[in-house]
Amino acid sequence: MKKKTEKIKYSNEIINAKVIKDFLPRPEDLVLKEDNVKVTLTLSKKSVDFFKHEAKKLDTPYQLMIRSLLDKYAESFG
Repeated sequence: MKKKTEKIKYSNEIINAKVIKDFLPRPEDLVLKEDNVKVTLTLSKKSVDFFKHEAKKLDTPYQLMIRSLLDKYAESFG
């Protein structure tokens, strides 16, 4: 292997840089632990078909979409 013989030339240029606050969460904050309760619920075929269709486009489980919708509803009125 050939070694580089060229030296790095440094200058006293002003660099436009700023330090930003660490915005990444701690690893333990990434573990979402929620108290969940399993329920049996009868929904209309129309509603389930809608969520299945939308979930397929987003590559996510339709049950998660329904749960998220109910959580948002409860948060806004709770």
